[in-house]
Amino acid sequence: MINLTNMKRENTELMLIRVTGEDRPGLIASITATLAKYDITILDIGLDDIHNTLSFGILIRTSNENVGRVMKDLLYKTTSMGNILRFYPISKEDYEQWVSMQGKNRYILTLLGRKLTARQISATTHILSQQNLNIDGIRRLTGRIPLDEEKANIRACIEFSVRGTPKDIDLMQAQLFKIAREQEVDYSFQQDNMYRRMRRLICFDMDSTLIQTEVIDELAMRAGVGDQVKSITEQAMRGEIDFRESFRKRVALLKGLDESVMQDIAEHLPMTEGVDRLMFVLKKYGYKIAILSGGFTYFGNYLKERFGLDYVYANELEIKNGKLTGNYVGEIVDGPRKAALLRQIATNEQVDIAQTIAVGDGANDLPMLATAGLGIAFHAKPKVTANAQQAINTIGLDGVLYFLGFKDSQLEEQGKL
Repeated sequence: MINLTNMKRENTELMLIRVTGEDRPGLIASITATLAKYDITILDIGLDDIHNTLSFGILIRTSNENVGRVMKDLLYKTTSMGNILRFYPISKEDYEQWVSMQGKNRYILTLLGRKLTARQISATTHILSQQNLNIDGIRRLTGRIPLDEEKANIRACIEFSVRGTPKDIDLMQAQLFKIAREQEVDYSFQQDNMYRRMRRLICFDMDSTLIQTEVIDELAMRAGVGDQVKSITEQAMRGEIDFRESFRKRVALLKGLDESVMQDIAEHLPMTEGVDRLMFVLKKYGYKIAILSGGFTYFGNYLKERFGLDYVYANELEIKNGKLTGNYVGEIVDGPRKAALLRQIATNEQVDIAQTIAVGDGANDLPMLATAGLGIAFHAKPKVTANAQQAINTIGLDGVLYFLGFKDSQLEEQGKL
């Protein structure tokens, strides 16, 4: 018995149609209306628009007898609108090979900085090429960049859609971080899966992350022991001494400080660049937000009220008769405790651990950064950056939004900038 369907398919051609030139309203509608007059199947379609210059591609299958007429009609239509048309015949073998690649791993590589240069992008794409990764899409996440580089809070971010399997992902990460250090750019390399698009819980360190200070240092200055406490704090954040040991030593030095000092410090906390914007967007999009801090609950609760956060876990200072006793109440929130709390909150919120994010700067943040689905070192100490999968060192905390795939134009439309 003759299979008429197979015969019909044998009598077809595959054609890639590419249109370039000035973008204008109605162009795509006109092209597709022309194609709609014929028996055509759309196999792939894509469009990019850079500075009002269009690059539009469409892969079609049509009967042999229609190919000439399709080409003639499209050529007339696009030429009359001032665009350039190109046709590329595609063999069935090439098409089948292209289809077979769809099972390969997909990743998103995000580049972020105050500005992006050809040198940065060249170095980045060279590394991807060495890893046998293919770039199949590029998009800009930040708004249009002004020429005046002195303007405040300029940000530049693009993301590459990448397909393939890295030959040595650890080597690739090390090479990207080397470029980051040398060329003032930040990177995030994430698997492009359902979890990346459905993050639901984000946990922040507080001191030197949400705020631009270590609160314990502020308290120590008021107590007249600033230099002693600051020295211990820096040792702890660099991972040179155990956090619990450093915590006990520092708190003991605060003995006798008046409780009222904490309110004054809280009301004058220096917020990190981008915090207000970041919190506004995260709340609007339904993220659960937690502070997991080796600092103090008094200040964490102040931020909780200010930004409408969902959880605060930090250390409780003991106060008697309006004075700090030099002791603390309850369990110390150190690195392992932060990781355990992240898991606990994720369980409470019924969120898969792969849907979680952690952001921090100190050595005691490393366990939660490693536990979260996405761990981000923020303006972190060298030891932390060296052990994190992604880092932000060039811009403010709202850079986290770009690692989550948010686009400035989408936020601007909804009043979230």
